[in-house]
Amino acid sequence: MSPNGSDRTPPPERRATIIDRVTDKAASRTAVLVCQGRAVADGRLAVGRFSDPIAAQLLHDDERAAVRRARAPRPPGGWRERLEFEMLTATAAVLATRTVVIDEAIREASAAQLVLLGAGLDGRAWRTSEPAAEVFEVDHPASQRDKRARVGALVPAAKSLTYVPVEFGRDDLGARLAEAGHRADATTTWVWEGVLPYLTQPQVESTLAVVAARSANGSRLIATYPTPNRFAALGRAGMRLYSKLAGARDPLADEPHVSAWWPAEMAALTTRYGLTVTADVELIEAARRLGVPARQSRAYGLGRALIADRI
Repeated sequence: MSPNGSDRTPPPERRATIIDRVTDKAASRTAVLVCQGRAVADGRLAVGRFSDPIAAQLLHDDERAAVRRARAPRPPGGWRERLEFEMLTATAAVLATRTVVIDEAIREASAAQLVLLGAGLDGRAWRTSEPAAEVFEVDHPASQRDKRARVGALVPAAKSLTYVPVEFGRDDLGARLAEAGHRADATTTWVWEGVLPYLTQPQVESTLAVVAARSANGSRLIATYPTPNRFAALGRAGMRLYSKLAGARDPLADEPHVSAWWPAEMAALTTRYGLTVTADVELIEAARRLGVPARQSRAYGLGRALIADRI
């Protein structure tokens, strides 16, 4: 039986490696929402720049049914269905935009290793345009168990895929990566997508310290982050209300946002750890350039994407 739990064993160079640790924490629900957003956007938004055919394959039947409803040519008539439709189409716009920004930065760096910090249901290992890259997915063990069950017989397109279970702020990220075979003397692109809002500043700094210590010259960090917004609490309240009205579980109930940064703060922080900021993209502007119909509300922004290199 293959490491991902299927009877189909992929070729050795495409086999996923698992380093498992037991935990009682539930798998991430925001990861499902993000995956649904990518599935809704696939083939519809930023066509020619964005594509993620893997996303729908990582969803359960009921989650995929919601994607089909959100991709329908007309909004549904029922108010619950309409709430779901609006939520998923808005999420799709955000995900298509930031995925384009991140994927283009990954291709530009063309590093030997790709580390996904807080990977969730990310499908890059299966849809990568960098087949020579060794991919390391870092995430909470519970989320990784859920993902491995969803992956089934899918074979990674990357050179290799290694799951690295880590609880940020508790486990030694550097040690876990070293055990997994990550090489500090080879170039690495680090993707930190949609994770920073859930981490305290000490957790962010401890992770950056590991990134800096394990980044050879030519390595790159790509991190998305929210900026401070005094209306953000209204957005979270809206999510709770939507979830209650729709009879769904609030995806932020167990994963509250605890931090936000101004661009100058992020630049100072990454510079402190020896990384040079080469771009800091406002995602709403990127959406406009891509022709993605993203909406910028007072309570919820698209955030920014920072690109910083070890030069």
